[in-house]
Amino acid sequence: MPPPCKRCASTRMLNLDTAQRVSVVGSTLIGGAIGAWRATAVTGPLPLAVTRFPLAKLPAAMMGAMAGGQTGLRIATSLFEQWLPVGSGTPWLCLSCGCTYRDAYSPLAPNA
Repeated sequence: MPPPCKRCASTRMLNLDTAQRVSVVGSTLIGGAIGAWRATAVTGPLPLAVTRFPLAKLPAAMMGAMAGGQTGLRIATSLFEQWLPVGSGTPWLCLSCGCTYRDAYSPLAPNA
């Protein structure tokens, strides 16, 4: 259960650690798909592309997916580095007023 906001006392809060993990995975997958698609895009005339064996494009698709995935990971990580408040504890974003802060870890909380 999220703590209430320290500015407006709203309980509509978003855990930024969880949001960062979800966005990094999503950005990596989307970047990988875009990279693979761009690496295997048809650039020549259609008859030449149709006669090629599809597995011949697999190495290019894998390299494109890796590069796109790494790019997506870097973009998502750099965006969250700007949003996360400084300090230790769980970062929270209030969806009502937009303030970000860190809630200190409780002494009884298990180490994650």
